[in-house]
Amino acid sequence: MAFQSAEPGSAEPGTAAPAGVKLTCRGLWKVFGDGARRFLERHGGRPTGAQLAAAGMIGAVRDADLEVHDGEVFVIMGLSGSGKSTIVRCLSRLVEPTAGELLFEGQDLLAASERQLTEIRRHKMGMVFQHFALLPHLSVLGNVAFPLEVQGVDRAAREARALEVIELVGLKGREGYFPRELSGGQQQRVGIARSLAVEPDVWFLDEPFSALDPLIRREMQDEFLRLQRVLHKTIVFITHDFDEAIRLADRIAIMKDGEIVQIGTPEDLVVSPATDYVAEFTRDVSRAKVLSVRSVMDPPAEGEALAGELPAEARVVEVARRVVQAGRPFGVVDRAGRVVGRLGPEAVLEVLAPEETKPGQAAPAGNAAEAAQ
Repeated sequence: MAFQSAEPGSAEPGTAAPAGVKLTCRGLWKVFGDGARRFLERHGGRPTGAQLAAAGMIGAVRDADLEVHDGEVFVIMGLSGSGKSTIVRCLSRLVEPTAGELLFEGQDLLAASERQLTEIRRHKMGMVFQHFALLPHLSVLGNVAFPLEVQGVDRAAREARALEVIELVGLKGREGYFPRELSGGQQQRVGIARSLAVEPDVWFLDEPFSALDPLIRREMQDEFLRLQRVLHKTIVFITHDFDEAIRLADRIAIMKDGEIVQIGTPEDLVVSPATDYVAEFTRDVSRAKVLSVRSVMDPPAEGEALAGELPAEARVVEVARRVVQAGRPFGVVDRAGRVVGRLGPEAVLEVLAPEETKPGQAAPAGNAAEAAQ
């Protein structure tokens, strides 16, 4: 069975999803090849890679277990061919799973009729893919309102809703433009607005920014984070870029050869990789980008003069410049405002220090400031 890190509250097979879980899959398989279902049954539902290869089968998704929690950004990542796009299409049943369980808000999605599935997709799921697929003959307003037109919403109501989300994604004033008159980043914003028009409960994004140049990609990540702060959507986000994943994700699932090899926070994956593959995958990631202040803080010191306060859940890179420039420790506070530790320049420099720095030798403050950019 594919490795999955244990998580509190995980549901056992055959039980309903626990409160706070929006989407669940258990033992999910997608095998390409003639007679795939019978092949799985003959091998007890868990064929090995060698058995798949010998039969000429491709195990695009292999025995996958995951839970997506309400309101979280759940990133699925891996190299090309790892199965990340296939599993997302299985979760929405754009691709039919070969075996396993799939629950959406506790409902068995694999038992849903075509009519039920169509209604769920129209009203509860939003999808954005790498290729924008905008309708070239429709304006921005027409493209964004199109899914509401399909739902049968009257023109006045659908255009009013479309105008709301167009403003939300920063395209107010361009309602009458056609796709050919927009930049790549603006076209992707139209795609995002179109998917948001139906107010989905789950939002699937499959490498939505990978076709954009680096500057526009960064802008779109900023926009994505802003939208999530406003909307608090449940999001399944696919990427092959670990820097993008750690910037956006609450939790990350790493896939290899169709299997989920580890699920955890960005910090979990970097600090406690479950396999050599995960360790190699995260080897070049800056620890300052993923380590939280809580993970590197020292116990609070009685009566110590502090330079200020820092949230325990902030990442080190976000506070490094402030701490180093202050030259003295900050108090670390939890979400309730209680002081739970202290973070001084020495601890920050230790995280920011390059690997070649010898034990006991701090990196120059200038380097720390640069790393904190």
